[in-house]
Amino acid sequence: MKAKWLVLLAAAGLAFGAGAAQAAPREVRIGFIAPLTGPFAQVGKDQVNGFILWLEQNKYKMGPLTVKFTAEDYEAKPALAVAKAQKLIQRDKVHVFLGGLLAPTGYALAPVADQFKVPYISPAPAGEDQTQRKRHKYYARLSFTSGQCQHALGDWAYEQGHRRIVTVGADYAFGYESVGGFQRGFEDKGGKVVAKVWPRLGTVDFGPYLPLIPRNADAVYALMVGPMSLAFPKQFKAAGFKMALLGGTTSTDEFILPNMGDEAIGYVTTSHYSAAIDTPKNHAFVRDFQKRFGKMASYYAENSFTAALYINEALKRTGYNPDKIEVWLEELKKIRVDAIRGPVYLDAYANPVQNCYIRKIERVPGDRNNLGVKPNSLWNIVIKTYPAVSQFWNYKPEDFLKHPVYDKNFPPCKFCGQ
Repeated sequence: MKAKWLVLLAAAGLAFGAGAAQAAPREVRIGFIAPLTGPFAQVGKDQVNGFILWLEQNKYKMGPLTVKFTAEDYEAKPALAVAKAQKLIQRDKVHVFLGGLLAPTGYALAPVADQFKVPYISPAPAGEDQTQRKRHKYYARLSFTSGQCQHALGDWAYEQGHRRIVTVGADYAFGYESVGGFQRGFEDKGGKVVAKVWPRLGTVDFGPYLPLIPRNADAVYALMVGPMSLAFPKQFKAAGFKMALLGGTTSTDEFILPNMGDEAIGYVTTSHYSAAIDTPKNHAFVRDFQKRFGKMASYYAENSFTAALYINEALKRTGYNPDKIEVWLEELKKIRVDAIRGPVYLDAYANPVQNCYIRKIERVPGDRNNLGVKPNSLWNIVIKTYPAVSQFWNYKPEDFLKHPVYDKNFPPCKFCGQ
């Protein structure tokens, strides 16, 4: 049965003197489009639950406004996401909608926002061009671009003494863009990517691909998603590889981390979030999410929680008038918040400028910081923070945008075979 959640809380009217009639309820209507059934259902629920956690903590209120929240299942099908967005806008009269998971859905939803002049906030899709060459007026992202933090990891890898690295990335757009960001960050410092391997998306048997990794490399950078994230490090270690293992955001995110074993210890990855960020604000978030939903808080949940925070702040700046769409949208792009992940603000292209964390997997005895998480769990321990990282890394936007979006052939593998 398709999951569909509808939450409606009516605000009590205010009495203006004895016998005064109650005022009509004031509300802000928010829609969320997520994959709540199918292979991505658990990720979709993490997204929705992150938003719900903020709503519950704030009693479903944004200032004086009661929040009417509707979540729609799009089964990870972009065409269905468009239909659900149209339903939310035309039937439910939402003031703003969020959603999507993979990049194609983000690209499909943004034109709907412009068509109906209803803001769309992206809490997950990381397609680079959505905040680069193919921008939309009514669109803003509160997650990350694929290559954003990968630039930082490339920089860090060179600083650790790595000079020759092999990349192994899922053979689709997110893989290309993540590998591209890492490669440019690494090669800008003077390193060399000496081979690029592209396993088919969804691969769980890496037998055909592991022989393509030169054993004289200093490290391997792996961009894995879903079941690939579990299978690759096990088979990499079983094949006798001794070099360092580095990876992208989804290779060890907190959604997949609890299912990993000792083969992942020492794996270094990067993201704009880690459940191990050592701040009181993040401790409270992880503890509350664990208590409410019985699982580790992931970046999917944090992205949505931060989106709720942003929407509330934008409404506050309009005097909590959700009908002032143009003003609301402009204010959204001026906000700076101290989010769970750290300081965040949007650049001129409506993409977050934020910390990127270099994270190393460690098994921590006991319950870290009494967060209610299973003792002796694996954690993405933060070993370095790159503050205020832009989607354009250290380049000027105009120079960055002269190049094509990262793809399978860009940046070119100019050192392959060396």
